[in-house]
Amino acid sequence: MMPYRKKKNGIPDRWLEYDAVGKRVPGTRFIAFKVPLKQSLNSRVPESDAFGPWDLLDSLERENHELGLIIDLTFTTRYYKLWDVPELWSYVKILTEGHHIPSDATILSFKQAVRRFLRDNADNDKLIGVHCTHGLNRTGYLVCRYLIDVDGLDPQAAVELFNSSRGHHIERQNYLEDLQSGPKRSNEGMDESEQEPARGRAAERPPSFPIGSDPREESRPHSDERRRPRAQHRRPAGHQPCLRPPQGGLLPLPALLPTPPLPLLMAPYRTAPPHSQHHWSPAHPDAQRRRPLHPEGTRPRTPPEPGTNEPNEPNRQNGQNQSEERAGPRKKPRHRPRHRK
Repeated sequence: MMPYRKKKNGIPDRWLEYDAVGKRVPGTRFIAFKVPLKQSLNSRVPESDAFGPWDLLDSLERENHELGLIIDLTFTTRYYKLWDVPELWSYVKILTEGHHIPSDATILSFKQAVRRFLRDNADNDKLIGVHCTHGLNRTGYLVCRYLIDVDGLDPQAAVELFNSSRGHHIERQNYLEDLQSGPKRSNEGMDESEQEPARGRAAERPPSFPIGSDPREESRPHSDERRRPRAQHRRPAGHQPCLRPPQGGLLPLPALLPTPPLPLLMAPYRTAPPHSQHHWSPAHPDAQRRRPLHPEGTRPRTPPEPGTNEPNEPNRQNGQNQSEERAGPRKKPRHRPRHRK
């Protein structure tokens, strides 16, 4: 498989290297050509190399040929749409992946489209146009496959007939090997066409645009064009315009609205006292620390445990530590009896 190459500006790779239209294959209704491009893509190539559906029509008219059906084998719909095809032609889309040998279902769909057109146009000499991206490899394989399987032509003769008519030789080696030494495909169900041909929707030739321009840009307004002024709506009687701040961003003094009163939620916080025997009042905002619950020296003492000889006196000797006074009386250590061995 060949490496994928990114298409620049939407133009297929090596598209300019191939002739636009080949010659009619002698003894058949087939004519091969490369994919015609829509107008927005043709505007990106030189005018002498532009090739679209209407250029195909002009080329066939110069050769006194009339096209009746287009069989599109490309694996995309980005090159042109149905409304780019003249309404004189029928159109059939058969998605065919490149670089790979087409499947039996794809081959059968091609045979069905050709057989149906030949049956419906037996009284005229309209041609069947077949194209892929370059109108060479996939196109050449399916045209030669039809000539081999249906018309019974020799594989080598079919390939040479197509190459001479197209003006280029089939390049894919796997296509040539399958045509020359591969098995024939079955023609069963060839007369039972399932796909209905569509009709082109382009009624007239579109206008031409200069090279490098995009037709979509014509509908966009240019920047130098003057914009229409906005409609001035009449204001009702008694309308007062809203006041806007000056350039400094501040409203003029005095203020428009009076200063609202302090809400009730922002009043000093008060609550009920925790105990009825104490008189509690909220702390002053300027207070730096909490007041002690009990004045120094008046904290109630913890009563001594029963059985101790320590008196419950309000004042202690001067030699005792202040921490002992706050902690209360010491407890007498308990002596545990020793267990006899």
